[in-house]
Amino acid sequence: MNHLEHEAMADDDSPEADAFRDECGVFGIFGKSEAASLCTLGLHALQHRGQEAAGIVSYDGKQFYVERHAGLIGDTFTKTSVLERLPGSRAIGHTRYATTGGGGMRNVQPFYAEYEGGGFAIAHNGNLTNALTVQKALQKRGAIFSSTSDTETFLHLIAMSEGKDFLDRFIDALKQVEGAYSLVGLSEKKLIGARDPLGIRPLVLGDLDGSYILASETCALDIIGARYVRDIKAGEVVVITGKGIESHFPFAPVPTRFCIFEYVYFARPDSNLEGRNVYDVRKRIGEELALESPCDADIVVPVPDSGVPAAIGFAQASGIPFELGIIRNHYVGRTFIQPSQSIRHMGVKLKHNPNRKMIEGKRVVLVDDSIVRGTTSQKIVQLVRDAGAKEVHMRIASPPTMSPCFYGVDTPEKAKLLASRMSIEDMADFIKVDSLGFLTIDGLYRAVREPQRNGECPQFCDACFTGEYPTRLMDQEVDSKIRSLSLLASNG
Repeated sequence: MNHLEHEAMADDDSPEADAFRDECGVFGIFGKSEAASLCTLGLHALQHRGQEAAGIVSYDGKQFYVERHAGLIGDTFTKTSVLERLPGSRAIGHTRYATTGGGGMRNVQPFYAEYEGGGFAIAHNGNLTNALTVQKALQKRGAIFSSTSDTETFLHLIAMSEGKDFLDRFIDALKQVEGAYSLVGLSEKKLIGARDPLGIRPLVLGDLDGSYILASETCALDIIGARYVRDIKAGEVVVITGKGIESHFPFAPVPTRFCIFEYVYFARPDSNLEGRNVYDVRKRIGEELALESPCDADIVVPVPDSGVPAAIGFAQASGIPFELGIIRNHYVGRTFIQPSQSIRHMGVKLKHNPNRKMIEGKRVVLVDDSIVRGTTSQKIVQLVRDAGAKEVHMRIASPPTMSPCFYGVDTPEKAKLLASRMSIEDMADFIKVDSLGFLTIDGLYRAVREPQRNGECPQFCDACFTGEYPTRLMDQEVDSKIRSLSLLASNG
C-alpha cells in the first residue's frame, strides 16, 4: 500500500469516497509452465482486492520479465501479446487497491530491482507503520526511492543488509519493519512468502500438480484447480525452490491478530481464511445481528453486493422474507462518475436501482456491511423511500467504525468517520432511517466462532471498531509531533 495515498481520500460524496478502499492481492507460483498465465487467472480471482492496476514479474531461468498496467486484469493481462512477454515457469503478481490518490504507475507492484546477489521482485499486501521512519534512515545511508510506496522499503533493506545469504538478508529486512505484511517475492532461485508476526493479512499455500502456489485467498487457488494446503502461519517465512519447501520462524511467537474485517467485507465470500469459510461467517453475522437488533418489518433487503450473505442470515434468523429490493449495476466504472458535479451526485443511482415492486408499501430492513462517512447510506435510504417504502430500518453487519485502519486499508481520517463523532441515534437521524442497529463486538466474535472479545488480548485486529491497534503507529506518532510543532510555530 502507498503510505502517502492513505491520506488522499477524496473529499466528496461519491460512493467511492464513502467506503473502505479495497486492499491488495498477491499471487506467486513456482515450477509450472505458463506461470504468468496461471498468475493472471489467480489475480483475476483476487480482483476484488484491488482494481486500480496490476503487475506480474516472471523468470525463465535466465532473466526477469516485468509487465505492469493500469486497469483491470481482464483488460490487459489476458491479451496474448502481454503474456508472450512473460515467459518462464515461475511468477509473482499483484492487484493494486483502488484509490483517488496520485502516484501513477511508479507505485504499481510487483517492484523489481537488481542488487549484488541478483534480481529480486516483491509484492506486498498490508501497510508498514514505520515505513517513513525507516525510509528516512535509509536515505541518510544513500538510498534513493523511486516510488512513494512502503513496499519499496523491503528492496532497500535487503540490498543493504549484511546477511550472509539471501534468506538472511530477507529476514533481516523483516526484523526492521513494523505493521502488517503478507509478501510474495521472486529471486533467481526461490519463490518466497512471509506474514508479519501478528498475521494481520492473509496468505495461503496451494499445490497444483506438485507446483507450489502462494495467494492472498483460496479463491485464487480454486480458479486454476489448485489444492489448498494450508494457511501460511503468522511470522512464518516459506522458501520454495526446485527441491521443495522450507519453513522458517524467525520471530518469537506472539498471540495472532488476524484482521476481523476480512470476514465482514474484504475477502471473497467463497474463500476460506484461517480455517473459516467467509460466506458461513457472514451468514452467522446476520444471524447474530437479528438476535441483537431485531426489527418488526416486512422484508429484508441487502445493500448489494457485500450485504447479501449477512442479509440472508438476518432473514433466516428473524423469519422475515429476504428480497432483492435493490439491484446493482456492475458495469459502471469509476471514470464515468467524474465529468461534472451533477453526474457525481448521481453516483448511487448509477450503481443501484430499487426494485419498486418488492419495496412499495413495505417496512424494509436494509442490511449493509458497514457505515463509513454515511453519505452513501443516506442516499441508499432515500432511494428506498422514493421507491415507496413505508418504513426504512438499517442494520449494520459490524460494530460502528470508530477509527481508521493503518494496516493496508485506505480509510478516511477519524474525524470523517461518522461513528467517531455521532451517537447511534444521531447517525440514524443523519441517514434518515426509522431505526439503526449495529452488531456488537462480542456478536462479531461469536460469528467467527470465538465466544467473546478478550479485552486484555483480543484474538483479532479489530482496531477500526475499538481503536486498539496491535502495533506501534510510529509514522503516525512522528507525523503528529511534526503537526504539533508546526501548530506551535504558527501560533508563536
